[in-house]
Amino acid sequence: MRYDRQDAWELLCAWVSSENLRKHCLAVEAAMRAHARRLGEDEEAYAIVGLLHDFDYEKHPTQEEHVWVGARVLREQGWPEPWVRAIEGHASYTGVPRDTPMARCLFAVDELTGFLVACTLVRPDRRIAALPVESVLKRMKEKAFARSVNREEILRGAEEIGMPLAEHVAFVRDAMASVAAESGLAG
Repeated sequence: MRYDRQDAWELLCAWVSSENLRKHCLAVEAAMRAHARRLGEDEEAYAIVGLLHDFDYEKHPTQEEHVWVGARVLREQGWPEPWVRAIEGHASYTGVPRDTPMARCLFAVDELTGFLVACTLVRPDRRIAALPVESVLKRMKEKAFARSVNREEILRGAEEIGMPLAEHVAFVRDAMASVAAESGLAG
């Protein structure tokens, strides 16, 4: 069975009522689509994985449940196994290997998108498109800023996809700028 973005969006909306979590999933979707384009991979597949990666988080936020509940649901519904495995691997605590470009890209963009949102929202213009990479790199050294964002995972993600951190920050920022209006980051 072939699934498309509309199916993914409907599943996300059925499980997620939080506007901020939906915006996060849209940001990850945009970054995944951009990475697929960069790699010559299936944009729609990457985008759908990005959109669905946290669909179970609102109802199941614990390490004991998040990812596992969603993976079970996706398998029951017949979503492609490589997509489910990529979603399982985006949470480092699962131990699921990130052994595909899709899985590595999802891991690389997840924490970074959240950090870029935080960096954008403290700027006067609140425009992600105008967010300087240098500002992001400086903020990463401030432990008190966006303290829930795992900086080690951001660094490891860029390393896993073989992109220098500054280049990856700019790449993801630009991808997120393409959905700035939908994600509240257009200024």
